[in-house]
Amino acid sequence: MNKVKLLLAALLSVQLLTSCDYSSGTNKESSNRLEGGTIYQEPALSPYNPAIELTFARESDDSLENLISQLPGETFENNRWIRLYEQVLGIKIKYEWIAKGDLYHQKLSGAFASGNIPDVVKVNAQQLRMLSNAGLIQDLSEAYEQYGSSFTKKILSQEGTGPFEAATVEGKLMGIPETSSSIEGAMFIWLRTDWLYKIGLEPPKTMDDVLAISKAFTENDPDQNGIHDTFGLAVTQYLFDPVMGLTGFMAGYKAYPNIWMKDASGKLLYGGIQPEVKDALKVLQNMYRDGQIDSEFALKDGLKEEKLIAEGKVGMLYGEQWGSFTVQSSRAADPNAEWQAFPIVSVSGEAPKVPLRFNTSHFFAVRKGYPHPEAIVKLFNLHLEKNWGGTAEYETYYSSPFPVWKLSPVTPFPAMKNLEAYRQIAEAGGNDDHSVLKDEASFIYKNIEISRSGNANKESGWGWERTYGPSGAFSVLDQYMKNDQLLYESFVGPPTETMLVKQAILYNLQIDTFVNIILGSSIDEFDRFVDDWNRLGGSSTTAEVNQWYAARGGNLK
Repeated sequence: MNKVKLLLAALLSVQLLTSCDYSSGTNKESSNRLEGGTIYQEPALSPYNPAIELTFARESDDSLENLISQLPGETFENNRWIRLYEQVLGIKIKYEWIAKGDLYHQKLSGAFASGNIPDVVKVNAQQLRMLSNAGLIQDLSEAYEQYGSSFTKKILSQEGTGPFEAATVEGKLMGIPETSSSIEGAMFIWLRTDWLYKIGLEPPKTMDDVLAISKAFTENDPDQNGIHDTFGLAVTQYLFDPVMGLTGFMAGYKAYPNIWMKDASGKLLYGGIQPEVKDALKVLQNMYRDGQIDSEFALKDGLKEEKLIAEGKVGMLYGEQWGSFTVQSSRAADPNAEWQAFPIVSVSGEAPKVPLRFNTSHFFAVRKGYPHPEAIVKLFNLHLEKNWGGTAEYETYYSSPFPVWKLSPVTPFPAMKNLEAYRQIAEAGGNDDHSVLKDEASFIYKNIEISRSGNANKESGWGWERTYGPSGAFSVLDQYMKNDQLLYESFVGPPTETMLVKQAILYNLQIDTFVNIILGSSIDEFDRFVDDWNRLGGSSTTAEVNQWYAARGGNLK
């Protein structure tokens, strides 16, 4: 068994340790204090002496630049995280270049083409495979196995070994995954409850109820302005956006259009070409024809469609837990607007499966020939330790209350941290004992309290309460978990050879076809889409995905 298989076996063995007790980090041994942090004794956090230099490229954006402008004395190159990494680990971080948006991606593409990449580069799954195939990056299997702290391994494996499977190319771990949270991709029905009760309806229990609500929100003048100007369901042009997308709606018809899943025989298949999707599209076509969906949705991204919500023209959408902050915009025009997250429902009324896409999409690769590949692992160790470990300084390195965690070039986090924060808040509310609230839960609870106060700024806490409160989105997610409703994506490997070439083509074909059907094209276009999808690379992709799955025993999430 090679080192990667040993690594994955070790990760799987700690997968069950997902109770999210972040106070039990293993890094409590320390000798003395320096300005900015503890000096740790274990190898996972031991300092280089003399110090080493580690170069990155950094993508900037308006929010990051705005953050730095609000933190006197801190810059991209010299801030609390840059200083901490040098003081504790002896790692001097340097940026070869910093750029925004298209310019960043142009410079990154140029670096890849020339082979002149920084010591560490943040890449997506396709780029990771291409850099590996080109021999520009090095195997990190031994570095992670030897230097990954037990706390880091526990955190990065909270949702299984998938992130490491995605970073493994031909048996070698070619990047350290900056794990994202699949569970936070869970969908909810966000309903404008003041409209719901005004027109005499109850929260939905079946898809027929959803359709009845959508129809009533469109036709029954829920805003009581005497004008036919409201819509039942918000949808964006991208169809599967995390908020105002159709993933949760289609799941009500047992359709899972953007994940790979297992069939009855244990083989993997792509949900987007299954007949249940056709059924859901036919329903959506009827809703659009009846004026329940914005006639211009196919031209609108999330920001443009959100304007309808802000104007009080939409009463329902499917979305992730942060949908509360999207729907809150309606309260500026109407302070009486009330929204709540409800569970997604099915045609039959049985508890549906809630599809979760594999969300880890970025990895840190190390330049071939760089003499300290374990340095990136140590950065991960310290970032997790100082935010959620036994020596955490949450208000210094995570939220001050500014989101100072963004200053770090690496930003791993526990996939279950927000659900755990909700559980702590729920426990505190039930027992009236706030001592159970740890750093993040305490921060969130303060925002919830603002919403319940009579203060002039109470509106700033409204979205927090709708997400983390007793009837918030996370209360529904907690029930999803207890009811075993979560359907994790089954393909979590690196992009296959056909995916590298055909994935964008197949995705655009799918979106274009589905949008056209909703707009009124023949439903038979779906059958032509399935044929075209298979012919243009889908069939080859399916074979490669199943080859990968079979090689790993066919028993991963």
